[in-house]
Amino acid sequence: MDGTKTRQRRPEEVGLPYTLNPGRLPAASEDGPRSVPESQRVTTKPLRTELSRETALAIGFQVTVPFMFAGLGLSGAGILLDYFQHWPAFVEIKDLLTLVPPLVGLKGNLEMTLASRLSTAANTGQIDDPQEQHRIISSNLALIQVQATVVGLLAAMAALLLGAVSRGELDFATVKLLCASSVSTAFLAAFALDNQFLAPLVCIGFMALTPVWVLIAKQNPPIMKILKFGWFPIILAMVISSFGGLILNKTISKEQYKGMAIFTPIICGVGGNLVAIQTSRISTYLHMWSTPGVLPLWMKKIWPNPCSTFCTSEINSMSARVLIFLVIPGHLIFFYVIYLVEGRSVPNSKIFVAFYLLAGLIQVTVLLYLAEVMARLMWHQALDPDNHCIPYLTGLGDLLGTGLLALCFLISWLLQSEAELDRISGSASGPS
Repeated sequence: MDGTKTRQRRPEEVGLPYTLNPGRLPAASEDGPRSVPESQRVTTKPLRTELSRETALAIGFQVTVPFMFAGLGLSGAGILLDYFQHWPAFVEIKDLLTLVPPLVGLKGNLEMTLASRLSTAANTGQIDDPQEQHRIISSNLALIQVQATVVGLLAAMAALLLGAVSRGELDFATVKLLCASSVSTAFLAAFALDNQFLAPLVCIGFMALTPVWVLIAKQNPPIMKILKFGWFPIILAMVISSFGGLILNKTISKEQYKGMAIFTPIICGVGGNLVAIQTSRISTYLHMWSTPGVLPLWMKKIWPNPCSTFCTSEINSMSARVLIFLVIPGHLIFFYVIYLVEGRSVPNSKIFVAFYLLAGLIQVTVLLYLAEVMARLMWHQALDPDNHCIPYLTGLGDLLGTGLLALCFLISWLLQSEAELDRISGSASGPS
């Protein structure tokens, strides 16, 4: 490049046009990226696979192993939730069940946004220097500690309010327990059920550590900016997930929804994991090929045609197809693992399995399309998709997954009841 402006070209047309200066993106205009002066060019380690050479097979190999391990962990979480729902704490205080999706979603939001930020930093050369690496990682970890503490308490408040709306009354006796369980563990919360002093001490203890995390986060100005202005996405995501928790709360104890507790973490987690992967890839792609506020020419449409999201040769479309292809095999494997462990607690009718797989496919397809839309919208607004897209998408994934799962149980129960009635009526009208 000779320093003049050039049109933006697709990654498929050329290789990477320049190496990135660590910690800073090259300037760009509407016409395309400006060249980087020779004096500013640095030699950074290449990407694992260049964007222009990455294949569907390579993406599949990278994604499949962590996806399977995460799914097995989600299967274990579902089995534990099915067991814990019968504990006295969960039986007496139904709002604890409402907390499950938002807290699980909160954990996913914070960890996925952390991983996405670090992935972008690694791919753009910002953490090649060991000292810079330590500063960025420590400040990011401190940030998610602050966010987890504050939003965890807000999740408890949301669960209380939703419970009060559905029951018509607010139970102040459960406030301390819900606040404690939202910032500690289910075990500690259950232990604090009959202890009027331990629950507030748990809340105070976790809140007291917040200034320490803030001091650590101050090492990194961009992280401090997120700490000051980045609350809205994770709080709104928590509110959205809370409605999924309300669905779980209202269905988990009914006979026709038997097994709801087992499959809720799986369907919510699988959708959230896959859409977080896609969002992180799109975010890194935008950081590599453009600057905040300027979309590449081939991504100018905020609302792209769904066919362009899933059916073209673009690298992001290719990765979306790979992730969709993982949904059915993944859910079948996780379903089989749960069936081996739980047996009778798992609905094993072909009708339910078919609707369950369809629900998972619909959920992931909708989320992947919304990931493309939201990443473009946030980038156009000069907002980082790493921080602003993943919380919304995983929150929507929790609500969509829980709602579709409840619908699967209901449809399966209705069809089986109708078949049973037909069988009984057929037997009654037969020859005596």
